[in-house]
Amino acid sequence: MTNLGDLEVFASVAASGSMSLAAKELGYSPAVISKRIKRLEEKLSARLFQRTTRQISLTEAGQGFYERVLAVLEGLEEAEDFVSGRANTVNGTLKVSAPTSFGRMHIAPHLKTFMERHPDLSINLVLSDEFIDIIEGGYDLAIRIADLNSSSLVARRLAPVRRVLCASADYVAAHGMPDTIEDLKKHRCLPAHNNDIWRLEGPGGALSIRPEGMLVTNSSEVIREAVISGLGVALRSTWDIGHELRSGKLVQVLPGYEGSRNVTLSAVYPSRQFLPAKVRLFIDYLAALYGPSPYWEQADTQCPPSAWERRMLRTTHQTPSTAKGTETPVTTAGSTGSTSWLIALVR
Repeated sequence: MTNLGDLEVFASVAASGSMSLAAKELGYSPAVISKRIKRLEEKLSARLFQRTTRQISLTEAGQGFYERVLAVLEGLEEAEDFVSGRANTVNGTLKVSAPTSFGRMHIAPHLKTFMERHPDLSINLVLSDEFIDIIEGGYDLAIRIADLNSSSLVARRLAPVRRVLCASADYVAAHGMPDTIEDLKKHRCLPAHNNDIWRLEGPGGALSIRPEGMLVTNSSEVIREAVISGLGVALRSTWDIGHELRSGKLVQVLPGYEGSRNVTLSAVYPSRQFLPAKVRLFIDYLAALYGPSPYWEQADTQCPPSAWERRMLRTTHQTPSTAKGTETPVTTAGSTGSTSWLIALVR
């Protein structure tokens, strides 16, 4: 029988996409994590991860195994919840901060399921694209889409974020498709904010460019509508324009370049010690809903019910949860000439 600890290690690596982050979360050395993953793969006679020098991702077998391991770990935690009585302590108000567009598109539609499961819990969801000090504002947690570095806050990764350069099919038909990154200087670009910098990863490594455009706005949703309407080229997350890419209304521009992979979707909160059940359950719910292969990256344009939601339909007396995600410290913190357009190239 497979060692339960190895399953927890596997789930942590799969959720974080990193052996080093999983090691930090579980309190092991990266060498121990690697050894236990290798032991599990040998026992199963299957490769669970594809490994490169830059990233680690699940194989097809690994993805199927991960979904089933989550169910095992969730069932175990549900049993622990039943004995400890934690399922009966969820009440009061949960105050959550989230980005405007993401909150509207990928949190609000799923609140009904969570709130029906916890009828004594109220949710105060504040949507804003501005930085919010969650401690000063009295928030229980915040959903952040960012490159998170060290600080006093704790972050749990909920899903990867893939950002692509895109334009409408009409724009490409009228203005042509850029062949190189330098060709973007000949196109109308749509930065999310004035003097915004696009940090990309491409064949030559990491680079940063300052896009030139004629539209200045403080609204990411305005940029979304502008690129869909054919006004120019934008750098957008697939959670935001996945449907338009699949329908052909938008096309990917320069597919060899994407936004920095350091940007992730995470839940941040002040401390992992004495984490209130209402916070833990909500984060678990979102982690199970999105996961390492979020639904907005799938061919199906509709969000499928998560394993959490499917189990909820079968029972009204169990507490949903998922395997632990990755917790790491995090940071809380017009046109230009062609010489400033290409800012940095890191090889």
